[in-house]
Amino acid sequence: MVVFLALGAACAASAQVSVPDTQPVNRNVAADFSAGPTASETLFLPASAVASSASLYFAPAAPAMPSLADVAFDPSPSPSPAPAPDPRFIYGGRDDYRWQLGIGLDWLRFRSSIFRASGVGLNTEVTYFTNEWFGVEGDITTAFAPEIYDHEHVKLLVYGVGPKIAWRQRKWEPWLHAILGGSHEQPQTAGNSRTAFAVEAGGGADYRVNPRFSGRVEADWVHTSFFSQNQNNFELVGSVVFHF
Repeated sequence: MVVFLALGAACAASAQVSVPDTQPVNRNVAADFSAGPTASETLFLPASAVASSASLYFAPAAPAMPSLADVAFDPSPSPSPAPAPDPRFIYGGRDDYRWQLGIGLDWLRFRSSIFRASGVGLNTEVTYFTNEWFGVEGDITTAFAPEIYDHEHVKLLVYGVGPKIAWRQRKWEPWLHAILGGSHEQPQTAGNSRTAFAVEAGGGADYRVNPRFSGRVEADWVHTSFFSQNQNNFELVGSVVFHF
């Protein structure tokens, strides 16, 4: 009994020595976890703080490079280039062609002191426009009339070159021209030459059917000097005009 009492007293004395004086003996440790947070406190961080924190640890991923399988392949051929527009005048703003070729029928009334005749033939006119209103024209007119002498037919040829002035509109194209050149006639008359000087002046109008073709009517005064005389003749022409 004495031994057990001595051992119990020693254990009690050692227990009192191991407990520090600053630590209360009856401290309630569970009280630190049992109390809830106050109204001004929160257990979670705001969303902006979470996003800023996450940006420090997670860098944005680089965009992935497209592979050949992702590229769409169009088997259709590339579109063909647009056709070139029609040629324009170098001078002026109207779209049109520079060259005109007129071919048609003419009626020429020839009057002289030796004989008179009405001939029908071909008229050919070639014009090159240097701008939208002025051109240079070459003209050839032929006419064939009935027989006047024994087995003699009247044949006339008038040719020359001169200026042409045109008012070129979308459909109608009225114009004036003057031709200087020469002329030739048959039959041969006694003591007279078959060649003479000729002047042609007049005008007409073209009606544009499409960009390449026009219809033309024309009336001209034709002056010749056969038989050492002056002849004032008259000509009518109807022709088709090609533009190029």
